[in-house]
Amino acid sequence: MKVNFVYMTAGSPEEAHSIGRELVTSKLAACVNILNDMNSIYMWDGKVQKDSEVVMIAKTTEKQLSALVDKVKSLHSYDCPCIVAIPVSGGNQAFLDWIAAETD
Repeated sequence: MKVNFVYMTAGSPEEAHSIGRELVTSKLAACVNILNDMNSIYMWDGKVQKDSEVVMIAKTTEKQLSALVDKVKSLHSYDCPCIVAIPVSGGNQAFLDWIAAETD
């Protein structure tokens, strides 16, 4: 079982909570952390943009990753949402097993 942390951003706390709840209730993620008040500076449509965003970190397995990405894209308000999987290479095995059990 391979675990991934999935880094995502949302435009508002409400959107982040809605997406996070859907991921957990559909067993696509064992847990979603929501971190408010992140500031982003980025290029979009040839212009420098500055926005306040919300960070989400979902804990899931490689088996559920594709479905999680599809679900987030279907719920997200952005045209091109940030959804990036980061493989977990180790840690508390009991916690990693819990992630696997909650997303099975």
